Amino acid sequence: MALLNVTPYDKHYYETVLKPFLPKRFIDCHTHVWLEEFLTGGKKRSGSQSWPGLVAKDNSVEDLLETNRLLFPDNEVTSVLYGDPVLTMDLARNNAYVARKAEQLNFPALYLSHPNQTPEELEEAVLSNPVFRGIKVYLQFAPSYIPDDEIRIYDFLPKEHLALCNKHGWVAQLHIARSGRLGDPVNYHQILEIEENYPDMQLILAHLGRAYADEDVGNALDYLKDMKKTMWDFTANTNEHVIRRVLETYGSDHLMYGSDFPIFRMKARRVVENAVYINEVPKGEFPHEALAGDKHMREIDYPEAEKITFFIYEEMNACREACRRLGLGKDDVEKIFFSNAARVFGVV
Repeated sequence: MALLNVTPYDKHYYETVLKPFLPKRFIDCHTHVWLEEFLTGGKKRSGSQSWPGLVAKDNSVEDLLETNRLLFPDNEVTSVLYGDPVLTMDLARNNAYVARKAEQLNFPALYLSHPNQTPEELEEAVLSNPVFRGIKVYLQFAPSYIPDDEIRIYDFLPKEHLALCNKHGWVAQLHIARSGRLGDPVNYHQILEIEENYPDMQLILAHLGRAYADEDVGNALDYLKDMKKTMWDFTANTNEHVIRRVLETYGSDHLMYGSDFPIFRMKARRVVENAVYINEVPKGEFPHEALAGDKHMREIDYPEAEKITFFIYEEMNACREACRRLGLGKDDVEKIFFSNAARVFGVV
């Protein structure tokens, strides 16, 4: 059975909309790989979104390569690999798997870190394999006693770990917390503080600071407009206006493409209603009962559902439209999809 159902509509979308826009070679700076056997059981943190877990029980590197082959048949894709940042994951086994596969493929990788690691443990782990270019941090690992909406960046990216990143010039890819997302003053004050206090590391704000709706941006870009080094990835973000605002503020030198595979290999499109993102999926794509009560998911019946293509295509098209509206050329697109990440992750 094929990993993905690529329909004639999907092929036409790729050939006519995306292929003329994309560079021949591009880098995906945001991919999760893990095996089901690494999962330890137990519960996720309260407040975690459940819908991503419906897409795939695991994502082997072989599945990732096949995903890129099927979706981008005329492109060469280099993926930045790291594990699945959930509480139910055996991080040691997942990190070892990532290191082994990245070394085999000559792909860069990030080490999935935990805030409870001592600086000595983290330094030894990241330096253990040259494929690791730094760390991937995630809000799931913040102490459980902290309410979800009160998690600060330093609760899952401790200053001791930031000091290590600064010492070695590592990457730290950051998925921020809090319901206000990028527009939460606690978040954007700490983001600027990190850029100012740790100038030799490379901070990446994943998902454009989780600004999936215009309202998620708030006043953040006004406050952060003078940042010089921080990078933004538009992974899993289909909001053309937010992508355009980041490009207007920082230029094409500071934006990078990421897929969030395996999640964004699903068939879906996104709308925003009352500042809440809603993923519209073809009816029958997932069990109906699994979507019941999830404010971020909505089933679309046929024949309208036939117009829904892969989520990653929607994301790429949002970037394409932002670039078009700003009058950006192929050199800018090449930076966004290749050379910025090549510089950050040391891809030759």
